[in-house]
Amino acid sequence: MSTFIAIDGLDGSGKGTQTNLLVNHLKIDGYSVRTISFPMYENESSTLVRMYLDGKLGSRPSDTNAYAASTFFACDRYASYKSDWKRDYDKMDKILIANRYTSANAVHQLSKLPRDKWNEFLDWLWDFEFIKLGLPVPDLVLYLELLPEQSMELVNRRSDATGQKKDIHELDPDFMRRSYEAAQFAADKLGWTRIRCYNDSGIRTRDAVFHDIVDAIAEKTGIVL
Repeated sequence: MSTFIAIDGLDGSGKGTQTNLLVNHLKIDGYSVRTISFPMYENESSTLVRMYLDGKLGSRPSDTNAYAASTFFACDRYASYKSDWKRDYDKMDKILIANRYTSANAVHQLSKLPRDKWNEFLDWLWDFEFIKLGLPVPDLVLYLELLPEQSMELVNRRSDATGQKKDIHELDPDFMRRSYEAAQFAADKLGWTRIRCYNDSGIRTRDAVFHDIVDAIAEKTGIVL
């Protein structure tokens, strides 16, 4: 099997930036690498995901319950896995890097539930995605930890600079705060590796964060850059 690494975090935490940096460095060092990004917005499998994030199922994240929304995202992953990237996952010499994965459900959908239901939901999610759907379990999940206020600031900057429309998650500050708390819980329960993207001075540089990512990958997988 390939080596499979997932990168996740709150909106604006730099998932895409760090994924691209990692893929570029792996290729320079001669590794055979494939990147996948979820949701697969360009595929038909993401129709329900897009309807949900665009607010067509309700203007607030809570209008779609955690289990229903998780199913939308999981089925998008399943369809792309079976029709596309399973071939690369099955190769011995391949490294797969996922920008978001099942960990995103463990952050954003978990946050919709009362705290006393969090363990139950994460157990259900693991069984649903990895056992019943048969999606592969990552060898390493890197969680880019950013405070919710910092996340919202970066999302606002990106929207102002690019005109990119915010989805219903990004439009809801309270939801972002709850997602941060849920992510801390999920990271501890599921054994994710936290990469802190801030310090006492504010948001760290992308190169400083990438240095920590490289160290974590070397420690957990033996892949050295």
